[in-house]
Amino acid sequence: MLQVSDLTVGYHRDDAVLREVCLDLTAVAVHAIVGPNGAGKSTLLHTLAGHLRPTAGTVWCEGRDVTRWRPHQAARTGVALAPQGRRLWPSLTVAEHLTVTRPARHRPGSTFSVDELLEVFPALAGRLHHHGHQLSGGEQQMLTIARALHTAPRLLLADEPTEGLAPTVARQVTAVLQQLPQRGATVLVTLPHVRAAAALTDTVHVLTTGHLSHPVTASDGQAERLLRDHLTLTNPHAE
Repeated sequence: MLQVSDLTVGYHRDDAVLREVCLDLTAVAVHAIVGPNGAGKSTLLHTLAGHLRPTAGTVWCEGRDVTRWRPHQAARTGVALAPQGRRLWPSLTVAEHLTVTRPARHRPGSTFSVDELLEVFPALAGRLHHHGHQLSGGEQQMLTIARALHTAPRLLLADEPTEGLAPTVARQVTAVLQQLPQRGATVLVTLPHVRAAAALTDTVHVLTTGHLSHPVTASDGQAERLLRDHLTLTNPHAE
């Protein structure tokens, strides 16, 4: 589905946010990237979605070189981004968000209907005619994810999707993400903690200071050790 080779993103090679990142998502599954704040997780997802241009490297999606594609081109191939920080359209209602993001063509089994989305996020059902800026932070996060799911993504890029959500809603979001491979969609999700990633998948990548690890196993402590080693290197006085 997605192959990333030697991806470097930044104004200059010597001051890059991402450095020679390689990633191979061949399986239709949930793939997780964990890392501390500032490691470059959001930068990676925004680059894959076409919002940022890399300074080096290539991105292939379903056999096509999409390195220089614009966001609308990536979206047409089925790439959907659920960004951190919501980024809703404040002048549109909840219902309008879900109307303008519906897929151009139906891909059976890969999309959620509005009714299904309201079952997943029942808090939105009573807010359909409210504008984006009138929603609470948690409701905005729900709408961000619902908007992305409604586009029938083949590749969903979800940036810390459970951030700011109540535990019950966070579990609902986790359950939905786990269902997506059964509907034919690949998921790449970023999370700050290994424990949150382990709830979705046992294989994770660790991103620290712009460098991405090979896939490691969350349950046996490999990812935790990588993060702990990074903390020790960057802050020798940390306990």
